Amino acid sequence: MQIHIEASALPGRSCGPDSDFPGFENIHVGVQRKDRPGELLGLCPGDAPSASWTLECAAKVTADGVEVSGPYIQNRLGGRFIYLSWGTVDEAGLFSMFRRAKLMFSDIEPEVLEAAARSGQLTGRLGLTDAKGQPLCARVRPPAISWSATDAG
Repeated sequence: MQIHIEASALPGRSCGPDSDFPGFENIHVGVQRKDRPGELLGLCPGDAPSASWTLECAAKVTADGVEVSGPYIQNRLGGRFIYLSWGTVDEAGLFSMFRRAKLMFSDIEPEVLEAAARSGQLTGRLGLTDAKGQPLCARVRPPAISWSATDAG
């Protein structure tokens, strides 16, 4: 199965400080590899008009529902999820993470996840700027993200 994440409304490459945000320059976002915070898929600048990532994974139907696994699927206490990691990129190209958005599989309707396992593709659509104009972080739940089963073709 493939997971396709379509992101819009990125916050910009520069975000100034706020009461709970120190502000950062040269902001980028990517999908964090499992257990490797420094290894990112599809690093995208924060001022891009949109961003998208396609993750190859396995979907196994179990008695408890669909279990998704793969190199970019985190598996911690509390469930499986995808991390979108926000960070800065310095002159040498080094990424330094400052926050993450967490896309939980438990927030996906079971029928949608089952249909995606059959069709071969799950698509998540979300905006990446929070209400303060900063990079979206913490657990991202519907309706902030919309999940659907789509055709892999």
